[in-house]
Amino acid sequence: MTPLVPVGGPVEIPPLVVAAGERAGVRFLEFFASAIRNPHTRRAYARAASDFLAWCSASAGVTSIAAVQPLHVASWIELQTRTHAAPTVKQHLAAIRHLFDWLVTSQIVLHNPAASVRGPNHIVRTGKTPELEASEARQLLDSIDISTPVGLRDRALIALMVFSFARVGAALAMRVEDVYVQQRRLWVRQHEKGGKAHAMPCHHTLEAYLHAYLEGTGIANDPRGPLFRTIARGTGQLSDTPLPQANAYTMVRRRALAAGIGTKIGNHTFRATGITAYLKNGGTLENAAAMANHASTRTTQLYDRRYDAISSDEVERIRL
Repeated sequence: MTPLVPVGGPVEIPPLVVAAGERAGVRFLEFFASAIRNPHTRRAYARAASDFLAWCSASAGVTSIAAVQPLHVASWIELQTRTHAAPTVKQHLAAIRHLFDWLVTSQIVLHNPAASVRGPNHIVRTGKTPELEASEARQLLDSIDISTPVGLRDRALIALMVFSFARVGAALAMRVEDVYVQQRRLWVRQHEKGGKAHAMPCHHTLEAYLHAYLEGTGIANDPRGPLFRTIARGTGQLSDTPLPQANAYTMVRRRALAAGIGTKIGNHTFRATGITAYLKNGGTLENAAAMANHASTRTTQLYDRRYDAISSDEVERIRL
C-alpha cells in the first residue's frame, strides 16, 4: 500500500484503488477526510475498507476497485461473521457501503456492490456494559486518596460520568471553562457527537468534587485548558496534556481493583450505573434520555438494568 497524507491517523491507498487511477486515490482519501467527521468512526471505517480491499486482491483475484462485485462483498461478510460479533460485522458492511456510495457519486465505480448485501441479524434489548450497584459506586469513590492531584482528578472524572451520565469521550473533551456557575449552581457543558453541546446542573456531590479538583490543582486559572489532564512525569502535578481515553480506562480498572470491586468495569460502566440509580429512585425514562443526551428513549433503555438481577430467592423456587 502507498501511504499518503494522514487524516486523523495514517490512511493508506490500497493497490486496488491505485489501479483505478490517480483520481480514484484522491476520492478515496477525500471520503475519510470529508464524509466522516468522527475520528473513531474514521479509524474503524478505514480499517474495514483496507481489510476488505486487501482480501479482494489476495483471495478473490480482483485487480481494480471498479471490478468489485456483490459476491465479493457477501463472501467477505460471511467470513467476518465467523470471527467477529454481529455489531462489528454490521459496522464493517456499513463502511464498505458508504465508501462505494461515495465512489459511485464520484463516478469512480458504476454501481455499489455492497448495496444488495445483507448483514447478520442483531437485536439488542439490553446493553452488555457492566454496571455497579450504587453501594459499589460509593465504595469506589470513597476509596480514592484525594491528598494528591491525581486522586482529585480521578474522583472528579468518575463522579462526572456517574452523576451526569457523561460519555468518557465527552468528559475528556471538556475544558475548564465547561464547568461554570449558572442560577447559583455549578453546571457542566459537554461536547457530544455531531458537535452538539449538552449542559446540565451538577448533582451536589459532583459539585463538591469538581470544586475540590479545580481549587486543589490550580487549573481553575486556565479556563481554555483541558479539564482532565495527564500527570507530568516525575512531578506528580497535572500537565497541559488532555487525558487519553485509554489512560482513563486503565485508571478506572486500577481504582476498582484497589477498592476491592470484582466487576470488570470500563469507562462506560458509570453511564449505566448513573442511569440505573436514577431510574431506581423514581426518575423517568424521558428525563433520563434528556440528561444522557439520547435522541431516543430506546437508547436509554439499554442502560436501564433495574430488571436484570434475578434474586437468589427466585432461583431457589426451582425445586425438583
